[in-house]
This record gives sequence, C-alpha cells and structure tokens, in this order.
Amino acid sequence: MIDYYALHWSDVFGNAGVLLLVTTYLLLQADKIDAKGFWYSFNNFMVAILLFVNLYYKPVLANITLEVFWAAISMYGMYNWYTKRKNK
Repeated sequence: MIDYYALHWSDVFGNAGVLLLVTTYLLLQADKIDAKGFWYSFNNFMVAILLFVNLYYKPVLANITLEVFWAAISMYGMYNWYTKRKNK
C-alpha cells in the first residue's frame, strides 16, 4: 500500500525555508556572502521563521527548539553586525 503525503499550505513555507538555507550555504561557500555580515544572519533568521510556520501546523518539539535557538542566534548576529557597523 502506498501512503501519500498530503501537502499543507504551510509546507510551502517550510520548503522555501529549506531552499533559502541551502542557497545561503552555497553563497557562503562561494564567498558571495560573509559569515559575519548582515545577509548571512538575516537569511538564517528568515529560514528559522519560515520553518517555524511549518512547525506551527506540524509540530515536532526538537525542531521547534532548534528554530527558536536558530532565530535567537541569527538576531544576535544581526545585532553584532549593526553595533560594529555603527561604531565604525
């Protein structure tokens, strides 16, 4: 018996988050973005938000915990970028 996966509209957000995560990692490896720069932290923050939307409708506690920390660390990175930029 084949068990089909029913797509929910929140899966679009989750898949967009995964696509952004992979793209950000590719850009980092290709030296197109700086790991200490704004866009790396911002993209990671958006990944956490997009994946959290999907997890809101299909909760997995371990993944929710990961996304909360991922978002918090990304905000910390953006804050560091802003304060270093402001002090220059």
